[in-house]
Amino acid sequence: MKRGLIGAALLAMVLIGIGLAATWFGSRYQLRLVYGAYVNLLVVLGLQVFMGNARVTNLSHSAFMGIGAYAAAICVTPTNIKAISLPDAPWGLNAFSLDPVTSAVIALVITGAIAFFVGLFIVRLSGIGATIVSLAVLVIVHSIFLYRTDIFKGNQAFFGIPQVFSLSSVIALSVAVVLIVRVFRESRWGIRLRASADDEVGAAAMGVNIHRLRLIAWVLSGVLLAVAGIAYAYYLGTISARPFYFNHVFLTLAMLILGGMRTVTGAVLGTFVISFGLEWVRWLETGPEVLGLDLPEALGLSGIALGTVIVLTMALRPGGIMGDREIEDLVLRD
Repeated sequence: MKRGLIGAALLAMVLIGIGLAATWFGSRYQLRLVYGAYVNLLVVLGLQVFMGNARVTNLSHSAFMGIGAYAAAICVTPTNIKAISLPDAPWGLNAFSLDPVTSAVIALVITGAIAFFVGLFIVRLSGIGATIVSLAVLVIVHSIFLYRTDIFKGNQAFFGIPQVFSLSSVIALSVAVVLIVRVFRESRWGIRLRASADDEVGAAAMGVNIHRLRLIAWVLSGVLLAVAGIAYAYYLGTISARPFYFNHVFLTLAMLILGGMRTVTGAVLGTFVISFGLEWVRWLETGPEVLGLDLPEALGLSGIALGTVIVLTMALRPGGIMGDREIEDLVLRD
């Protein structure tokens, strides 16, 4: 646990350093890009809690992010704006408005409750079965977002959300979440969960309650994903159903795979490498001039690059860049 806390402190220094550099030298567009990278980091950390410890692929994480974002948005948006955007909202959802903190707490509770209910089924499955069920959850939640337009507005923008977050806010959240995820990883729950992932039969024979451990990790993952959704909504001030679907699922999954799903350091590394690397690829898509050469437009290059990262990583280094190593293993060589 001591090494885990040291590792969390080292990662916190990295996150704060990136944020300070962006604040001092970044343009407004670059600050928005960096904020998005930190939100993705929150998502990847939430994904790592379950996938990295239980070794069960989860494809529903963007759905829980969306639940947190919408729940907080519905609670915090002023009633005069909801009267315009949600005139037909049921259950009096357009008749009240709460402060940002209370709205965030309600969103976390709602998301945690839904994660608990879904987790009761997920934790009893393993391998491809659990992955298929998680994919079904993603499709179901996205369909609700799309077709219950009286509540979620579908692909139209849900606007009027108070913009109460800044870059410093999401950095502080990221540091706190890194600490939570590292503490869980080094706790007896995390150690037993990883042991059960390596040898499920052996762990069960030693008295490990695998279903209970997986449920704890699943619910914690869902709550952390809701934190990411709240940070997303509280900064942009507007959300829609489109970002919480397949594109975002595969983007964040690629981040975790590249860095290494078994470690928190890998989650951080993969997030920033792909976040900033994809921005460079998107620049190449526009057909810029490089060293006197006019490159042609290459629309769709970012998707190809993302798929290539996943394929090459799984083929050449399945454990990701970090493998089983955390940042303290690189710094403290004893």
